[in-house]
Order: sequence, then structure tokens, then C-alpha cells
Amino acid sequence: MLAERAAAEGVAAGDVLAVAHKVVSKAEGRVVALAAVRPGPAARALAAETGKEPALCELILAESRRVVRRRAGTVICETHHGLVCANAGVDASNAPEGAVVLLPVDPDASARRLQARVAAAVGGRVGLVVTDTHGRAFRRGLVNVAIGVAGFEAVVDHRGGRDREGRVLVATDQALADELAAAAGMQMGKGAGTPAVVVSGVDTPPGPGGAGALVRDPAHDLFRT
Repeated sequence: MLAERAAAEGVAAGDVLAVAHKVVSKAEGRVVALAAVRPGPAARALAAETGKEPALCELILAESRRVVRRRAGTVICETHHGLVCANAGVDASNAPEGAVVLLPVDPDASARRLQARVAAAVGGRVGLVVTDTHGRAFRRGLVNVAIGVAGFEAVVDHRGGRDREGRVLVATDQALADELAAAAGMQMGKGAGTPAVVVSGVDTPPGPGGAGALVRDPAHDLFRT
């Protein structure tokens, strides 16, 4: 459906299509009815501590590599993808009653499949970003970020270049895919029913892509414990 619509709407080579993960997850069968989940002891303990439903806690733990922080009803997890976010991305918004939506099993693979179909439909290279809304440490509010990337490099390395004063850049990595996701997020209201946004006029470096490039190496993370 996205590929057909992209071609019909005039999406062109060089454009980037940002797609909300909810429609990707739903298409991939990542919707789970809470009534069908049987919580184990760890989930029941987390539910007692946080006030969340035991079935929800079971899914959060199953989707997590580890629980990073917990306070009252807030549970911050590192997912199996390496993403750090609330509830391991398990979310009830825009889900059927009594159900939740999980993140795609492999968002980069999802992005590659979509990117190939859209590129074929429009006759040229396009970028594809699968997005999700995340909170940010030390900053208030949610922002759309890239959890899957295909068709362009997610991070642009400016190290070795020079600024306007001629100084050599030594630590400037531009999170291009996250910037595109955040820009698209302004058009993806929670109740707007807009699952995809086209970004035009932005130069993207060709490459296979991959959101893993956006995850900071633990060896360079001053805040990880």
C-alpha cells in the first residue's frame, strides 16, 4: 500500500519516507491481546512494584535485554535491539481494546523490505525510516526517533572537516535519521491517522543504512551502569 501510494503521490528518487512503527508492527502481526499472556513470577513482582498489569509486565520483560531504571510506574528498558525506552516499546496507544503493540522484531529488516518496494515503485533510490516516539534523558517531551533505517546512512560523520573558523571537527556525528524522524513526527499526531510522511529536499548519503549506527557504544557511554 505504501509503495503504491508513494508512486501515485509523486514521491521521487532522493526523498525519504518516514513510517510510524505502529503500522509496520501491525502488518507484521506484532499485536498481542493481554488476556492471552500468562505472567510469570518476575512479571508479577514487577507488577506489584509498579502498579502495571502483570500481563503487560510479562511482555515488557520478554521484549527487554535488561531493565535500566524503574521508579513508581515508570520502567525504562533496553530492548533486544539495543534501544533504551519506556516499557521496551510495548504500547497500548492506537491498539485494539485489551491489546498492545510491540516493536518490530527487526526494524532494520522491516525498513529494508519497505525501502526496496518503494524504490522499485518510484524508480530510484529513496530513504526509509521506521520511527517511534521516545523520551530523552535530561530533556522533557517525546520526540520521534529512527528505530529502522534503509537506503541511506543513518549517521553522517563530519569528523575531520572544518567549521567556519577553520577548526577541525573532532566529535561531530550528525544523527541524520533521527533528525528526519523528528521532523516527520510533527506531521504524525497520535490521533491524526498519518502513518507515513514524505521528506523532500534533504541530501542523504547513499548506503545500506541501519539504525544500529545510532546506538552509542557502551564503552563510550558515561551514564550506563
